Amino acid sequence: MIRTALILMLLWPMTAVAQSEAASQARAAAAELEIASALLDSAEGARDRVKALTETIQAFEKGLGAMRAGLRQVAIREAQLSQKLQASDGEVAELLGVLQTIGGTPSPVAFLHPGGPTGTARAGMLLAELTPALNTRADALRRDVEDVQTLRDLQVDAAERLQDGLTEVQAARTALNQAMANRTDLPKRFTEDPVRTAILIASTETLGGFASGLSEIVTDETAPALAKLDGKVGELALPVQGLILRRAGEADAAGIKRPGIIVATRPRAIVISPTAATIRYTGPLLDLGNVIILEPQADTLFVLAGLETVYGQTGQVIAAGTPIGLMGAPPDENDTTLSPNRDGTGTDRSETLYIEVRQDNTPQDPSDWFRTDKDG
Repeated sequence: MIRTALILMLLWPMTAVAQSEAASQARAAAAELEIASALLDSAEGARDRVKALTETIQAFEKGLGAMRAGLRQVAIREAQLSQKLQASDGEVAELLGVLQTIGGTPSPVAFLHPGGPTGTARAGMLLAELTPALNTRADALRRDVEDVQTLRDLQVDAAERLQDGLTEVQAARTALNQAMANRTDLPKRFTEDPVRTAILIASTETLGGFASGLSEIVTDETAPALAKLDGKVGELALPVQGLILRRAGEADAAGIKRPGIIVATRPRAIVISPTAATIRYTGPLLDLGNVIILEPQADTLFVLAGLETVYGQTGQVIAAGTPIGLMGAPPDENDTTLSPNRDGTGTDRSETLYIEVRQDNTPQDPSDWFRTDKDG
């Protein structure tokens, strides 16, 4: 029995560090959501309500992503601890039996050894050395049990905060929709001719052909193109929080290659202008879905396709960070009931934004313009 307990003592893993990391991640995410909630409250009275709501939604998206990741790690750690405890029931019972035997007041007969006085002395020395180690492992077992309960309680609290955050970010998106609809303060460089636009769309078969005809659909142009992007090329942030799914020139499942990149995003993610720009076009186009084309400088276009909601009007001049739309969501998905355990599995980023850069109507690799090495 002593030998079995000694082996158990040597093999039992320590768990406090792993538990602490998972719990800390979830608590940090909860703090981020608290900050986002405060931003939402302050956005109601903000002078620039659109900017305040945009920052609020971005904060919620960051916090919700971190919360789902934290909850997933907590759930994994709790399952690991529970599985280990269940698998160790027999060994735990034997360990407790050893501790109870040692913990009682032994009679002299209990320490008699068949090998005589020398064997008895050696057995006593072994027990004396083993007792502190067994007590240490018993403490580790108790911490494991307590950690399981802590992680379960944390999951309940964090899940409630996640649900509140999902409700609040949806309220922020609704408020942003209203604020954008009411916005009338954006300057315009030109006015779109809807008839010419319809003719161009009907006669165009490629994005390049459409881009080359954009200058033909404007009237009353009042100002030149914006300043150049000197020093910003290669340092622009992605217009949406997401991960690169496919780079320029990589074939998709159907074998189709495009010169742009595809960014995987979460449902209803906000899309912002990465720089000051003129809106050259908004609306459906070819097979790209809902599209917005930005002109950050003369003879340069950013094409963003795959949005569900698009903000702004053709000809408007917008500042960097201005919201230009929202991503969609699967038709059977309710934004307020997203599973926290999906984050990190790939299924949480169900939407895709296509980004193409054209200079002098020639496709450029967006990776040369945007920072694509991390989550946007």
